[in-house]
Amino acid sequence: MMSFRALVVEKDAEGKTHAAVQMLDDAALPDGEVTVAVEYSTVNYKDGLCIGSGGGLVRTYPHVPGIDFAGVVEASDDARYRPGDRVVLTGWRVGEAHWGGYAQKARVKADWLVPLPAGLTTRAAMAVGTAGFTAMLAVMALEAHGLQPGQGPVLVTGAAGGVGSVAVALLARAGYEVAGVTGRPETEDYLRALGAARIVPRAELAETVKRPLEPETWAGCIDAVGGAMLARVLGQMKHGASVAAVGLAGGAALPATVIPFLLRGVNLLGIDSVTQPYATRVTAWNRIAREMPMDLLEGMISTATLADLPRLGTAILAGQVRGRVVVDVNA
Repeated sequence: MMSFRALVVEKDAEGKTHAAVQMLDDAALPDGEVTVAVEYSTVNYKDGLCIGSGGGLVRTYPHVPGIDFAGVVEASDDARYRPGDRVVLTGWRVGEAHWGGYAQKARVKADWLVPLPAGLTTRAAMAVGTAGFTAMLAVMALEAHGLQPGQGPVLVTGAAGGVGSVAVALLARAGYEVAGVTGRPETEDYLRALGAARIVPRAELAETVKRPLEPETWAGCIDAVGGAMLARVLGQMKHGASVAAVGLAGGAALPATVIPFLLRGVNLLGIDSVTQPYATRVTAWNRIAREMPMDLLEGMISTATLADLPRLGTAILAGQVRGRVVVDVNA
């Protein structure tokens, strides 16, 4: 029986969790139709939770986190996939309720996989990851609700994070005027290199105001922050404009009124990347392969190994990870 390395999180008798790289064998793999030799994974906010306390996401221990992975099919009981096929997985609560991609092998349901589009490497797919997949879903939702270049600036909150970085690059490459919100002045050059035409200091939007409406400013918004900032942004949207909500780094509560919806026809669009149907996933990944500026993507990437993940899990929860981290599980 072949052995492989994995980051395993265990919980002790006192309820504390501990993460370390261990050697496992195939018998440890969960049930599923497809076994994948994982090449790369990445680091998301959810991963930070699952590497640490679990954040209420992890059901049982010991546990292998990693909500994303890309690799090569090793064995398959499903006719859609054959050994040697390159595949990508995001969502479906893999890495949370199910063992994930922080290992050299994974076994999952065939329905959870997507064939890797031509021209996209497994490394590039994980540079995109759930964050970039979510960003593309947000762009698709905004465009489905009428957003087009030339209508005015599009705001991206949490712009230096994983979702925000890819969103800025995608929007700028598509011809939109992008305004990026960040609380880290040192990321301004980084965001401009991705295509942001304007940098908005987080402090300008962090404070709630009593007025439900402010001057119409934004033609669209991809919001990764939520909370008071989202409430503030809703009151600044142009008539009929939409906000795609993708995160809650600033809190789950929404201290807003219905006035922007009633008087300006503003749309608040929820973006769920976890259980998107197969056809939508294929469409999004094909668009990523065609439209993601790979030169800019490369500039977002830092690399890591399985042994680096406990440190990175803590860092991403503290907002200290910029851009995208690609995890080489075989390094």
